[in-house]
Order: sequence, then C-alpha cells, then structure tokens
Amino acid sequence: MKVSEIRGLDGTEIGNKLKEMDDVLFRIKFQMSMGQMEGLKKSRAMKKERARMLTILRERELAEAKK
Repeated sequence: MKVSEIRGLDGTEIGNKLKEMDDVLFRIKFQMSMGQMEGLKKSRAMKKERARMLTILRERELAEAKK
C-alpha cells in the first residue's frame, strides 16, 4: 500500500488495517519459529508498511494538537 493510499484512509480504517497486520505478522513469526523461512520478505515488507501507517497516524495527531 502506497503512502498516498494510506493518507486517503481515515483513522479507524488505518486502525483496522493495523490490527489485521498484527495478526498476520504473528502468524508469520510463528511459522518462522517452526522453521519455515518462506515469510521473511513478507514480514519485512509488512513491518515497513505498519511503520508507515503509524507515522501517518502520529502526523495527524501532531497536526491536531498544533491547532
């Protein structure tokens, strides 16, 4: 998901996406601990996407506090 797409979402939609990503990341970590290394690239990409979403939420929070 691109940054422009993330910015188009509202806060609750981003929150829902974050919850979904947390669940998927948990499953990937569990699979990796069992010896399946197939999800390594997917895990890294999801972590970066999650960080983008959290950054955008923080930007909105700071902009609102500034007003």
